[in-house]
This record gives sequence, C-alpha cells and structure tokens, in this order.
Amino acid sequence: MSLNLFWFLPTHGDGHYLGSDAGARPVDHGYLQQIAQAADRLGFTGVLIPTGRSCEDAWLVAASMIPVTQRLKFLVALRPSVVSPTVAARQAATLDRLSNGRALFNLVTGSDPQELAGDGVFLDHTARYEASAEFTRVWRRLLEGEKVDFDGKHIKVRGAQLLFPPVQQPRPPLYFGGSSDVAQDLAAEQVDLYLTWGEPPELVKEKIAQVRAKAAAHGRTVRFGIRLHVIVRETNDEAWQAADRLIAHLDDETIAKAQTAFARQDSVGQQRMAALHGGRRDQLEISPNLWAGVGLVRGGAGTALVGDGPTVAARINEYAALGIDSFILSGYPHLEEAYRVGELLFPHLDVTIPEVPSRVRSRRRARRWPTNLFRAAWRRVKEATWQALRKNGSSAPRRGWCQWA
Repeated sequence: MSLNLFWFLPTHGDGHYLGSDAGARPVDHGYLQQIAQAADRLGFTGVLIPTGRSCEDAWLVAASMIPVTQRLKFLVALRPSVVSPTVAARQAATLDRLSNGRALFNLVTGSDPQELAGDGVFLDHTARYEASAEFTRVWRRLLEGEKVDFDGKHIKVRGAQLLFPPVQQPRPPLYFGGSSDVAQDLAAEQVDLYLTWGEPPELVKEKIAQVRAKAAAHGRTVRFGIRLHVIVRETNDEAWQAADRLIAHLDDETIAKAQTAFARQDSVGQQRMAALHGGRRDQLEISPNLWAGVGLVRGGAGTALVGDGPTVAARINEYAALGIDSFILSGYPHLEEAYRVGELLFPHLDVTIPEVPSRVRSRRRARRWPTNLFRAAWRRVKEATWQALRKNGSSAPRRGWCQWA
C-alpha cells in the first residue's frame, strides 16, 4: 500500500527545544514559506495547518502558500459553531478552486472550554458534537451541489446553495479525529478519513475496529490516518540522543503547569495522551520506538517515533498494516526535520514522490510565476461564475463585477 505522508506548518512557533525559549525560532511568513516549499519539493502529500488562538489563521496561511508551491495540499481546519456551514462551504470551494484542487479539510470541534468561550461557544462536549454533526451534513451537501434546507437543533438554513463548485468532485475530502463515542459516531457517519493521535499500535487497532464497525452500520467505509512526531537520524543512538535534547530544558514545574492546563480540557483524546506518560519523564518509551516526551508540555499529538530510517519505517509499516494510509508527521525544528525525514525515512517506505518540474528559468520569470498562477486561478473562477450565471438565465458579468462588493 502506497502511503500518504504529510508534514506540518508550525504557525504557533518553532524551535530546538520544548517548553523553553532557548533555541526558539520566530515564525513569520518567510519561514513558513520555506517549510512549505521544502515539503513540496521533498514529495510530502500535504501539510497540516493547526488552528486555535495560539496560531496564525490557517485559512489565510494556506491561501498565501498556494502560489509558492506546486503540488502540496493544505489540510485546513473547519470550526463548527465558530463559522456557519454555508460560509465555510463557500470558503472551502474558493480555496479548492484557487489551489486547483489542493484543499483538504479537517473538522475540529474544539476541546478547551476557555478558548471556546472566547470564540463565543458555550456548548458542552456532547452538544458540540451534535452541532458538528449538523454542520457537517449541511457543509457536505452544499459542496456536493445541493440546494439545502435544514432545520436542526443547532443549525437552521433555508435555500442555501453554492454557485461556484469545488475542483475536486464530488467535494474535497473531510478529515476528522476524536476518541469519544460521539466523535466516533460522527466519523462513521460523515467523514472520509478518521485520524488518531499516535497511541501504541494495540490501542490504535482497537479504535480502527470500532470506527470500521460503526461505519459499516451506515453502509460506509472510512480511511484512516495517524498524527505523529518523528525523530529520525542516521543511527538509533543519535535519534534517542536527539529526543533527550528536545526536553533537556524542561523542569518539573513547567511539566506540571502544562499538565494542569491539559486537564481542564474535555477531550477524551487528550486524556488518553496524558495517560501514556502520567506527567513523568522517567518512562517515556511507551511502546518500541514510540516516545511520549513531546506530550509532557505539548497538547494534542504528544508522541514521536524515534530511530534510524529503517527502524522508524518499520514502525510506520506496523501502523499501515492496521489499515492506516495517511501519516501526518512533524519534528522540531520543522524546516531541518522535513529534510531529515525526506532523506533518511522516505527511501525506506512505499511512498510515491512525484517529480518536481524544472526550476531553471530567468530571474525575471521566477519573480513573476506566482502572479501568473493567481491569474490562471482567477480566470478559472471568472469562467465558472459566468457558467453559473448563464445556467440561472443571467448574462455574463461586466469586468470587475462582484456581488456584495
């Protein structure tokens, strides 16, 4: 089975060490562009762009990376209860059109009550998933070309419709991760790819079996992916030394403070991550080559595969044998580690890396090619606009026309 390998854009910050300002690296657009272009050239399928108040806006970052990459896909967060499904569908279709079919979407319900309250969301865990399920039903139907009337508990729309369809048909793929029963129910009914954080293989196997069974009850099949950090070096000893360096500046107070913050969240997945290490740093290898040190101070994905290229590849293939075909990877710092993964890990995996078009061109042309890409994308948008209007019996718009401008 050929694998899809993704990388990560650290829009919340980057550096050499966890939980410390030592070795911290400012993250600006130029640095994110370097990472995106490295991932694009190395052959990663796409990049995950995180969401939350500590991150730059994922949609704007993705849009800014379209003209400076050639084949890279962008996995961007959908936020039910924060944005309406109709607006989110329009945004999704536009991002897919401007990127010429390089948009992927990740349904994120949220897990921190304090952050959610800041966004105006005051629903409890179960109600958030109810709202997310309604959101997803409307969002999917709109992108698939339906005119939608929906009268739900949390969402009500009347006569909702998209005039400009996405490039990917019937719609761009929808990713989603969640460990609770209600989350798995949503995944089984509506999403295309179910994501899990990097738990030991036996626990991942259980989750896959649960979601598969629930999806089968709806007459559906679901693909699977996993979110992991990686620390890969030329030898196993070097990799474990790098893992130790990553948390070299952590003290017990910093770990305790982070764990207290994570404990206030109502995410079952976060609870499962915390249980892997218990806030202790003396027993962090929780499964062969699976290290939980990242989760001492980082929320969300908290485990890393550690080893040389063949060793990490063998562990990835163990997950692949369970049915996982997509691996969303990251490492600190993300620019250097992207190259390490591409050079040390890729050769040991069944992954198809497309050829990169030649970049031999004049300086003048190199400066202008992003603008040309935007012009081509805009021509596609205008042509689709005219076609949609003709279909509705209207004439083509005059130059510069835009509804609600």
